[in-house]
Amino acid sequence: MVHDIEKSTPLKEHHQLVWYVKWASSICIVFAMIATTNNLYPYNMILQFAGCLGWLWVSIMWNDRSLIVVNAVACAIFINGFVMYFKEAGQ
Repeated sequence: MVHDIEKSTPLKEHHQLVWYVKWASSICIVFAMIATTNNLYPYNMILQFAGCLGWLWVSIMWNDRSLIVVNAVACAIFINGFVMYFKEAGQ
């Protein structure tokens, strides 16, 4: 029995830039996790911020409110982390 399942995310053919940003951001977050487990601070935070920022843009393009909220909050948290890191580095 074959079931036709309709995808809810846009196809690559229709939204090429969104597709590339989505995958680049996902790969960036995977590398950020690797950097975190290897205690590569602040590079892990930079990679996580880049990945979340990419996903924030994708979620805005998709008009997906739950992803917008999660990634906007994550970006704000990382910006706070950058401020604290550079504040301590300057002392």
